[in-house]
Amino acid sequence: MSNLLLWPILIPLVTAIILIFFPKHVFWQRAVSTLATTSLIVASSVLLYRVHTNGIQTLNVGNWPAPFGITLVSDSLSALLVLTTSIIALACLMYSFYAIGHKRETFYYYSFFQFLLVGVNGAFTTGDLFNLFVFFEVMLMSSYVLLVLGGTKIQLRETIKYTLVNVISSALFVVAVAYLYAVTGTLNMAHLAQRIHDLGSSPILTVIAVLFMIVFGLKGAIFPLYFWLPGAYYAPPTPVLALFGGLLTKVGVYSILRTFTLLFTHDAMYTHTLLAWLALGTIVIGVIGAVAYNDMRYIVIYNIIAAVGVMIFGISIMTPDSLEGTIFYLLQDMVMKAMLFLFVGIVFSITRSNDIRSFSGLMTSYPLLGWAFFIAALSLAGIPPFSGFIGKLLIVKASFDQHLIFEAVVILLSSLLVLYSIMKIFMNGFWGEKKGFEQKKLDGRFVPVLFLLVLSVAYGVSIEFVRPFVADAVSVLVDPSMYIQAVLKE
Repeated sequence: MSNLLLWPILIPLVTAIILIFFPKHVFWQRAVSTLATTSLIVASSVLLYRVHTNGIQTLNVGNWPAPFGITLVSDSLSALLVLTTSIIALACLMYSFYAIGHKRETFYYYSFFQFLLVGVNGAFTTGDLFNLFVFFEVMLMSSYVLLVLGGTKIQLRETIKYTLVNVISSALFVVAVAYLYAVTGTLNMAHLAQRIHDLGSSPILTVIAVLFMIVFGLKGAIFPLYFWLPGAYYAPPTPVLALFGGLLTKVGVYSILRTFTLLFTHDAMYTHTLLAWLALGTIVIGVIGAVAYNDMRYIVIYNIIAAVGVMIFGISIMTPDSLEGTIFYLLQDMVMKAMLFLFVGIVFSITRSNDIRSFSGLMTSYPLLGWAFFIAALSLAGIPPFSGFIGKLLIVKASFDQHLIFEAVVILLSSLLVLYSIMKIFMNGFWGEKKGFEQKKLDGRFVPVLFLLVLSVAYGVSIEFVRPFVADAVSVLVDPSMYIQAVLKE
């Protein structure tokens, strides 16, 4: 057992509690948050190294042995996601200093920022379904506050919708957990994997699997359950939007990845085929929305939906190549979506508009910003050698290997349309006659954007350095017995 697993949860939890006691002292709120989030990156890096060198790490809270107590489990997939979450959090935090506004900063913004990280990191680390539900709720309650903080009309309207959808989703989650417990008698995921295997291809388990698909599909914004996302993500200020775009839907994707490789594999012909068709629908809806809008925020928001579809399709194929591609794509998409929303925020701060038809010629005044955005667009679309390429390549390769020609063509065409949608911002906003803005000096909010861009480019060009960690994660997904043995010590 290793107490390292607790640090990615304890650091933001303790920080959030401390920050509650001096909300009006903005300097100390910023300083403590920065120190805590930097420490979180260090702890996550150490945890990833420990997992890579010593194998899957587990912690039985209170020394209650699995499956009877609360178990935290960190394999390479979990550790990679926790580290990526920590890096995105630091970038969004630094951006917040310039963009969130003093009023929000004095109303517990940084406390709920940290509480959100508790929920996200906890969801990535927990080893049982009930505590996955608990960490989902911590994440969601924090997101409610961050979404409504500021009290503008659009925030109030979208928070009501977002809260209603997630209350229903959470109720369904509890129902699904209760049914699964009634059938199997356990909620520890390793123990569940054993029990489900022993029960065989039971129809009731297939029904429960579909119920979990609905729950996690709502969280991850899968077709046709994506309807809440465009409005809810359009409402908050830029740093909150970047945090949501980089993290929240990915928790839903991770939950599907974990449960439909470890637990619900008994009727894959049905469940995973259903996942594949839902994924294709998600891709189509995402690219149509991205191409149709001229609003920068909506373009990037619908690109979130398209990317979720690609990842879910990779999960549905269930081959080593497709799972490896999904993990590569998941990690880069977390960084890319957060970065693109921060880019959009910078452009808005210059032009005071999200409509790309209302301004042009930014390249003449901000060449570094323009070319940085261009590189980000190439990376998002999966143009080699940037970070989006390897993930999509492996998913498309797996599709061809499984003779899923139509599905592979859909993914390839979606990449072209994604590139078109983002290049639409570049061509309309950065090229052409200078209009719609007054030149001003870029402030420090550009620094975290460059940090994420450099990280994304480095991820793409040094993929061989990352691949051993991803290969470790894939090996556990392909061979669930490794996970089961590490948790149950059999």
